[in-house]
Amino acid sequence: MPIEDRSGLAVDANRKKELIQTYKVHDTDTGSPEVQVAVLSERIAELTEHLRQHKKDHSTRRGLLKMVVKRSALLKYLMREDQNRYRRIVEALKLRK
Repeated sequence: MPIEDRSGLAVDANRKKELIQTYKVHDTDTGSPEVQVAVLSERIAELTEHLRQHKKDHSTRRGLLKMVVKRSALLKYLMREDQNRYRRIVEALKLRK
């Protein structure tokens, strides 16, 4: 039985650079909450699609849930620290309804 190629589960390097460019706060920014939320949202979307096909991939599901919790914590931090930045990122990524 062939081993499944798991390289498709990570965010592509070019896509990650694109997300950083879009959501960065200043020129050398790579780790602001906005950037982290954007990258996590991209990975969450990819893993959600993966899990639609591979329903029994429980280890990936666990990783997905950990990412959702981390994104939630980052959003709570942003809401607490700067509500304008929070509203901008939520609106840009269409996270809340």
